[in-house]
Amino acid sequence: MLRDSYNRTIRDLRISLTDRCNFRCFYCLPNGEPPMARRETLLTFEEIVTLSEIFVSLGIEKIRLTGGEPMLRRGVVDLIGRLSKLKPSLNDIALTTNGQTIPENAAALRDAGLDRITISLDSLNDANFREITGVDQLGNVLRSIDAAKTAGFGTIKVNACIVRGRNDHEVVEMARFARENAISYRFIEFMPLDSGHEWNREQVVSGREIHEAIHAAFPLELVDKTRGSETAWKYKFADGSPGEIGIIAPVTEMFCGQCSRIRLTADGQIRTCLFSTSEHNLRDVLRGGASRDEIIDFIKTVVMKKEPRHYINDTAFVSPSRSMSFIGG
Repeated sequence: MLRDSYNRTIRDLRISLTDRCNFRCFYCLPNGEPPMARRETLLTFEEIVTLSEIFVSLGIEKIRLTGGEPMLRRGVVDLIGRLSKLKPSLNDIALTTNGQTIPENAAALRDAGLDRITISLDSLNDANFREITGVDQLGNVLRSIDAAKTAGFGTIKVNACIVRGRNDHEVVEMARFARENAISYRFIEFMPLDSGHEWNREQVVSGREIHEAIHAAFPLELVDKTRGSETAWKYKFADGSPGEIGIIAPVTEMFCGQCSRIRLTADGQIRTCLFSTSEHNLRDVLRGGASRDEIIDFIKTVVMKKEPRHYINDTAFVSPSRSMSFIGG
C-alpha cells in the first residue's frame, strides 16, 4: 500500500501517453504546440506495462490514460489489452480524450478492456467550439459520445473547462445536454496550467457560480454528502431526469486533503501533484537497470514527498513549468 507522509492512501495513477495534441485549446496550448519531448525520452508501452504492474502491486487500483491526446499514440488499444491483464487487482482503466478518433475506435477500446471514457466538450456551439479548441471538430466529438454508448460503456463522462467570457454562458445548455443524453457532464474551474501562462483569477468561474446557474434552471440534488477522494461534487436532477452534473472546483474548493492521485508523464517523470514544481525521474531509474525492489523503493520515497496541498491561492504561487499537455490531466 502506498501512503504519503500525510497518511493519504495513493490508489489512482494517471499516465500520460504523449505530450502531443491535435487540438489547440486556448486554456492549454494558446500559442500552438511547444517543442515535443524527444521520442527516445518517451516511455515505451513495454515500460508502461512494467511500471503499471509494479504500481498495481503497491495498491494502485485505478489507471487513467491521458495526454496530450492519448489516441495520437499508436497502439493504445493494444496497451489497454495488456493493462487489462492486471485485473482484478487493477479495478479500473479509464481514458481521457478529445474524442476526435473515438467514433472509429470505441468498440475496439471497449473490447480491449477499457472500463470508462471521458470526452472533452467545452462548447455545444460550432463557432465557439472552434474558437476554444482551434479546430472544427464539434460534430465528430458529438459522434464520439454516441459511439461510446453504442460500444457499451456505462455512464459517459464529458468534461468542460469553464472560463469567464468564453463558455460560461453555455453551462445551462450543457446541463440540458446531460439530461437529454443521459451523460455525466463535469464542469471544471479554469486552472493555471496553460502554456502561455496567461491565466488570471478573473477568468475563473467558481464551482458555486456554476452550480447556482444550473440549479436555477434545473434543480439539483447532491448525490453524496462527501466526495471522499473523488474530485467532483456529484449532483442528480431533482425531477428524476437522467444524466448527472459534476463540479470540480480545485481553485475555490481545493480537495487536497483526500487526494489519492499521482501522475506519470509521457517521458517517465513522477509528479506528486498536478501543480508540482518538481518531478522525479522514474524513467532513468528503470532504464538504469534498477531491480524491482529498487524501483519500488524509489516510488515509495517519491510518494512520501507528495505535497500537503496546492498553492494556487497563495501570493507566492508559481505555475508549473510544463502545461497540462505535458503533465497529463
